[in-house]
Amino acid sequence: MVSKNQIKLITSLQHKKYRNEHQLFIAEGVKVIQELLVSNFVLEHLFVTEAIFEKISPSQKTLIPATDMKRISALTSPSSSLAIFKIPKPVEREEKGLIVALDDIRDPGNLGTIIRLCDWFGIKQLVCSKETVDLYNPKVIQASMGSISRVNVSYLDLNEFVSNTSLPVFGTFMDGKNIYKEILPIEGVLIFGNEANGISSTLEKIIKNRIAIPRFGDIQKTESLNVATATAIFLSEFRRNTL
Repeated sequence: MVSKNQIKLITSLQHKKYRNEHQLFIAEGVKVIQELLVSNFVLEHLFVTEAIFEKISPSQKTLIPATDMKRISALTSPSSSLAIFKIPKPVEREEKGLIVALDDIRDPGNLGTIIRLCDWFGIKQLVCSKETVDLYNPKVIQASMGSISRVNVSYLDLNEFVSNTSLPVFGTFMDGKNIYKEILPIEGVLIFGNEANGISSTLEKIIKNRIAIPRFGDIQKTESLNVATATAIFLSEFRRNTL
């Protein structure tokens, strides 16, 4: 059974203010939780509706009815498991290799998917503007499918970072150079902008390399690509050029 205090705590963790206050976040679903359990993330407590995660100590696991899981879950269709993890201390950022930078990405599903893409393409460092959605938002955790344990995500002043980095910087724009015709480096910073407005005007002014995915449709009226979809294409091209 879940106590009233536990319900209050867990539901509060759906909000950034309380995640920061308690330094805790929630993860739901067997796959996501399994990934985090074998990483450096520290489990605070686990709630399950069936006999799973047998290796977890009884002191850290509570069997609850599905009705209680529905009360504490952030999902429309609750899973059989919900875990509370401690938010780890920030890891020092390494400025090498290919780094993905996000300028004001607001949709948690997009951020989670981009983290998963970074993991797939071997991107170790993801830097985000301070306006980008919180890494520990439950929807980000869900969409990342455990990849947050393998990608170092930092929040910083993106303008300052881009101005001071020694790596070549590439911005993704609708009117940039054709990505399929460019010779792309092994190391660099690849920037993606806000879902509605793209890369901010202040940041755009300091980006020297503008690249784009060309449209092939006959009419060419498609306004833009989803930012996570675009990320997959750009990362694929950057990695293809290293083969």
